[in-house]
Amino acid sequence: MSFVTDQVRRVDGQLDRLQFSTLSSTPSSPFLTAARDASQDAQGTPTREPDLTRIIQLQAVVKALSTTSSSRPLLGPWKIQTLLEQAQLPSAATSTSSVSKADAAYERELEWLLVSKATAQTYGVILNALLEQTIPLSNDIWYWDEVLGSNTYTALYTVQTSPLRLWEWSKDIYQDAKQRLESMGGSKETDRQTTNSLADRWRQFYGLVKDSIRDRSLADMQSKVMSPFAMCRAEARRKQDHLKKFREMSASGLGVLMDEGLTFDVDEEGSIAAKGHNDEIDKEEWKSVVAKSVALMETVLHNVTAIEIGVTDFEDTVFTSVEDDPEIVHHHTTDGGPSPRPALLANRLQQILSVHMPSHSATSRKLAADYGRPSLVIRYWLPATVLLLSSSTLLRIFVNRKADITAWVRDLGTTVIDFWYNWVVEPVQKIIGTIRHDEDSEVAIMSKGSLEGDRASLERMVVDFAIDNPDAADGVPLNELQIADIRAKVKEGDLTPVLRAYERDLRKPFMGTLRGDLVRALLIQIQKTKVDVEVAISGIDTLLKSQELVFGFVGLTPGVLVCLGVSKWLSGVFGNRKGMKKGESRSQMVRVLRNIDRIMTSSTPSNNGMLSYKDHGLLLCEVHVLRQVGQRILPGDINREFLEEVNDLVDIRTGVERQLRVVERIRWAYAKWLR
Repeated sequence: MSFVTDQVRRVDGQLDRLQFSTLSSTPSSPFLTAARDASQDAQGTPTREPDLTRIIQLQAVVKALSTTSSSRPLLGPWKIQTLLEQAQLPSAATSTSSVSKADAAYERELEWLLVSKATAQTYGVILNALLEQTIPLSNDIWYWDEVLGSNTYTALYTVQTSPLRLWEWSKDIYQDAKQRLESMGGSKETDRQTTNSLADRWRQFYGLVKDSIRDRSLADMQSKVMSPFAMCRAEARRKQDHLKKFREMSASGLGVLMDEGLTFDVDEEGSIAAKGHNDEIDKEEWKSVVAKSVALMETVLHNVTAIEIGVTDFEDTVFTSVEDDPEIVHHHTTDGGPSPRPALLANRLQQILSVHMPSHSATSRKLAADYGRPSLVIRYWLPATVLLLSSSTLLRIFVNRKADITAWVRDLGTTVIDFWYNWVVEPVQKIIGTIRHDEDSEVAIMSKGSLEGDRASLERMVVDFAIDNPDAADGVPLNELQIADIRAKVKEGDLTPVLRAYERDLRKPFMGTLRGDLVRALLIQIQKTKVDVEVAISGIDTLLKSQELVFGFVGLTPGVLVCLGVSKWLSGVFGNRKGMKKGESRSQMVRVLRNIDRIMTSSTPSNNGMLSYKDHGLLLCEVHVLRQVGQRILPGDINREFLEEVNDLVDIRTGVERQLRVVERIRWAYAKWLR
């Protein structure tokens, strides 16, 4: 929703309040008259039944023209014309004896309400047209800034437009040679000499072409001592100047319509705040405003594309034409007499929508095409030509490498599928299994029963060794209590009986080896070392099991990051290129605020401190872009507050100083979304 919609809704609401105030003071309406006649008929009094078909028809058209009639408050030009034709407003005042004065007054007020609402809809259509034609001109002006600000872009523009200059030059040579041939063919003697044969005529024409080229080359050398780059820069500067004039004219027309069109000084009760006038004149004043607004819209459309005149002359021409409008002049000379008939205004609205609007759109497009950036064909003919000339070579390469290209595509697809299943699907399945404590998903370095078996084997080895070597246990046979004590010590890692025998045999290693006790003690210690290693591995295994979910997410992270990166890249490549990303929208919002600040600081306010029509139009264009960008990056509640700030910004009645303070308030209040 743009400020045009808000403006049309505001005007429509004012018209409703004005009409309600007018109709509420009417002594009677057709519906009241019908009810009264019905009561009289019930009492036996002969009555007439008023024709309510016309009233119902007008009310239906008024409802269709209202901004609250549908989800789209602004109607298209064709719809407005259709509704005006459907209303069938009479071109002359009609009076019949079967209709009372109150009924006729009510019908006339409905006709005025219908024309006023149609004027408000046409007003919105024209504002939208001016807005849509003014905003893109900034991009074309920036394009010419780039061409003029860089030698590289100037050279590129020279190459891009070289076919056009060659074509224009060829047409000039052809026209000059054709004129010379026609001048030579004036005398009969020359005709007899030059019509001998086709070859002689072609030779003569070719000679004339060479003479034209030579003469034009000498003329260009004498009159234009400039390089092609300088000529292109001069052409770019000229087009940029024309675009700036066109932009200023369109902005001035937009400002004039916003400030002077359909401006009703209406209070909350719906009455015009006019002082020094009687009630009858006050009731007719808003109708005069509607008539002036219709003349204003028509005059603006007539003159807004005349860029050869300045902004000041344009504004003077518009106001002079409105004041000299025949219908307005006739209304003023009657000293408060009847306003122009609604049918006349309806015809002018239809003329605006069917004739002036298409003509204005065609002229605007022609100006934008003549002075705007070159078309796509001109800008990209060189790479398109290179691609076209090399297309056969590229096709031959593709045909010769068809098998390799097919294999590359197949390998790429296989790689993508394997990556998806091995690095995304399987890690996710493992994480789910870990959460469910599935046995297959547990992380383990060692089998579950390995430690218990080796520890039990070590206990049996030590007990058997102690029983076979009682000397290692104080030299007495072991009882059950001592054996149980040895088992308990072995679980704690104490191998005292074995170590004692080992120390004893080390004194006589040869005898210990023959008896076998030394070798047996060594093997028991090896088993003890194995158990110690398994205990350490069991601790690591327990630690891994406690962090099993963390390892699952760590394994999933690379696949997720790669998928996110690829999806972000694909969305950037195949996404909506016209739409701005959030970061780009923020930078665009900052640039728009800079443009708004620049417009107001460089403007020349009037005596009452308000912006001129041109500056107001430029401000409205920037505010329109600002609202669109704000809607993309601001949350819903914040955006509603932002719209309040924007409405304060476009209210030129507060003065330039307060508007600048509003811009500053927007910068610090919404700095969070501007970074």
